[in-house]
Amino acid sequence: MRWALLVLVLISSVAVGATPSHAQRVVKKLKDICPMGYVDTFNGKCSTLGLMTYTVTPTNGEACLSGWMNVGGGYCRKK
Repeated sequence: MRWALLVLVLISSVAVGATPSHAQRVVKKLKDICPMGYVDTFNGKCSTLGLMTYTVTPTNGEACLSGWMNVGGGYCRKK
């Protein structure tokens, strides 16, 4: 049962296009603005231009979890 739940969570995160929460220099542009610290590259992506790496995850319309802060553009960043 636990294994089936894990598979369901993984499939649903892929289905909604969730980005894994690890350090990223480039993220998919989810809204009309990029997250704080990222620059719009005008190809549907936002980039830090290689200067920094942030651990970000999509908000999916929910509040950020404890230990994360909202940085706009539909993303939360690890504090």
